[in-house]
Amino acid sequence: MKNQRGHVALAVECYMKQYGVSEEQVYSEFQKQIENAWLDINQECLKPTAVSMPLLARILNLTRTMDVIYKEQDSYTHVGKVMRDNIASVFINAVI
Repeated sequence: MKNQRGHVALAVECYMKQYGVSEEQVYSEFQKQIENAWLDINQECLKPTAVSMPLLARILNLTRTMDVIYKEQDSYTHVGKVMRDNIASVFINAVI
């Protein structure tokens, strides 16, 4: 699906069109879904499972990374001071 500018539509635009809701309602719904997903992730990490903990830790770390990158804005596409500081804290100023 492309928008008027010829760009691929954002998830927010698709949700608004599909459900006929406002942008604010979409963000509210997405926030609820994110909170529920974190609850699911945390609950599942506490249960015994056939999947090894090192694999689960990698998945959890990837999820945490995505949360940091996309929480407030698209910091992957539009790198700002906050993301630069995050990168510096991990790679340059790492605690050994």
